[in-house]
Parts: sequence; C-alpha cells; structure tokens
Amino acid sequence: MVKTVAAARPRARGRARIQAGHLFVLPYALLLLAFGIGPGIYAFCLSFATFAEGRPQFFQAGLANYVTAYTDFRFAGVFRNVALFLLISLPVGVIGVVVIALLLHMREGSFGTAMRTIYFLPGAVAGPTAVLLAIFVFDPNISPFQSLLQAMGYEVVSDVIRPRSLPLLFTLLGFFAGAGGWIAIFYGALNSISQEVLEAATMDGCNAWQSAWFIKLPLIRPYVAYMLILTFAGNVQLFAEPQLIAAAGAAPIPQPWSPNQLGYEFAFGLGNFGASAAISLLMLLIGLAGALLVLRATTIFRVDAAEA
Repeated sequence: MVKTVAAARPRARGRARIQAGHLFVLPYALLLLAFGIGPGIYAFCLSFATFAEGRPQFFQAGLANYVTAYTDFRFAGVFRNVALFLLISLPVGVIGVVVIALLLHMREGSFGTAMRTIYFLPGAVAGPTAVLLAIFVFDPNISPFQSLLQAMGYEVVSDVIRPRSLPLLFTLLGFFAGAGGWIAIFYGALNSISQEVLEAATMDGCNAWQSAWFIKLPLIRPYVAYMLILTFAGNVQLFAEPQLIAAAGAAPIPQPWSPNQLGYEFAFGLGNFGASAAISLLMLLIGLAGALLVLRATTIFRVDAAEA
C-alpha cells in the first residue's frame, strides 16, 4: 500500500506539470491557430475555388488555379530569383552573424557592449523604411558614400540597383537590418555557457580562437539552426524590398521579381485569388520543407530530449 501511494505521487506531480505546461503553451497555440493554421486552411480552400459571382465557390475549380499559377510565364523566373537570393543571403547572414557574435564575445567589457548596440540600432529601422533608406544610400548623387560610389564608376542609382545585382543588394539590406537582433540572441546563448567548461578548455591549452570554434560554436548550434530556419522562411517570402524599389522608380526591376509579388499580382492585379492561394501554399510547403531539413540535419530536438 505504501509503495502504491509513493508510486502515485510522481505520476500526480507529472500530470500537474503537464497541465501547467499546457497553460503556458495555450496563448501561443491560440495565436498559431488564428493566424497560422487557420489562414493556411482557408488558403487551401481558396486554391480550389472559383470567383465567377464575386464570391468564392469552394471546391468548384478543381486544379485550374494551380495550373494557372504554375504555368504562368513568370512563375519559373520569380522562383529562380528567390533561389539565387537564398544561395547568397543564407550563408552570408548566418555565417556573418555567428562570426561577429563570437568575436564580440571574446571582447568583454565596454567595447563589446558598444559594438553590440551599434549592430542592434539598424534593426529599429526595419521594413519599408529600411528599403527607402537603402535607395538613398545607393544613389550616387545624394548618398553619404557618394565619393566611393562615383570612384567605382557609378553615376546614377540605376547603375547600382540593376536586376543582376538585386540578390546581393537585398542580402546586404537584410543583413544590416536584422543582424543586430540575432547578435543579441547569440550573446545570450554564449553567456549561458558554463564558465567551468570554458576554464577547463583554457587549462587544456585552448586559445581564444580554438575555444570559439571547438567549444562555443558546438554549444550554440541549436541557436544557429533556429536562425537558419527563420532566415530561410523569411527570405523565401521576400516582398517589400523589390516592391518598394520598383515603385520608387529607382531602377528598372522586372515585375514581379519574387513569388510573393507574383501572388500579389494574381490577387490584386488580376483578381484571381485562387491562383494567389496556390502560390502561397507552395511557398508554405517550401518553408516547411526547409525547416524539416534543418531540424533533421542538426538533430536539435534530439539533443534536448537527451538532456531531459
């Protein structure tokens, strides 16, 4: 009888912890349902709908919207553009942020704090405002880097912002706008590393560079995977940068340039919300596939489960 009561207590405490965990997760689950899963299900229904009478007639179009979207003459081009952008932006963004975070963690004190603040400040100017500032910076006639741009042979803004240079320009814009926030996240991750581990590495003969490469980097690998997932998902959905640069007339940019712009054109230019939903679902699948590949390659959850 005593053993039965003793065995029941841990199970009761386990149930209490699960119930408390559910309460903590509940707000996020509700928001995910309202603004993530719900819109995804609605987009799925729209992708099979017709709009002949101004209202969606669900599941009346068959695969016609998918055929319209995926056989459009611009479809291959926009995905080729964003694929090239991903090939440049992902390694530059992830490697650049990790290297800067590790370097700043080596320099503790006022210098490291000041540099983290400097990197973080551009993140306060995000979205459309950052794009407009970028147009100002890239214009050789009014840019604060006017002398440098003109020395490189650029006379007008269209010399800088050209279709073939857009992936690189969008990469630079995204890096300087978002690097500061990720550096702050990695700084917290690096500070969570036990000092005993770092001191043991130093006693074993590790210098600062070896400690960063062999000790710190492996221990913050889950955060690197987290950044890679969010960066991939965000860059696939590129929209504001090419849209605003084209609208400002700063350079002749082919429209649409990204898949998001093509979906926008179908929805609000042609009134074909079904084809737009078909493109949005494809982008959702690409983002989910990228996240699953990163999780499988990094085994981030299996590490957590082992520690638990």
